[in-house]
Amino acid sequence: MAKTKVFVSFDYEHDSDMKKRLIAESEKPEFQFSINDKSLKKKEPEWQQHARKEIEECDVFIVLLGEHTHQASGVLREVKMAREIGKRRFQLRKQGHEPQKIKGAGSVVAWKKKNLQKYLSK
Repeated sequence: MAKTKVFVSFDYEHDSDMKKRLIAESEKPEFQFSINDKSLKKKEPEWQQHARKEIEECDVFIVLLGEHTHQASGVLREVKMAREIGKRRFQLRKQGHEPQKIKGAGSVVAWKKKNLQKYLSK
């Protein structure tokens, strides 16, 4: 069975630790997903074209929802692209945290093994 390809959108300034944790999760045998770990710097003039291409090639779009994510302009642009493309998407938050959700980015789910498996296998 092929692994689910995941695009991860996150607040680069505040939530890099969450992305590292998700990458670690993807390497566990009980999970069947892979992350293309190419963080796109907003300063690159072509970052939006690169992001759109990566989003088009993924199966699932995940927003790592931290305390400041709703203010991250790059994340908001990537969510808009994912919506336009029609990608399956959801927002993943740390357990015990209730950050502001991003409109149009899909359901907000707590970071638990069963939730990851459920939302990645739909």
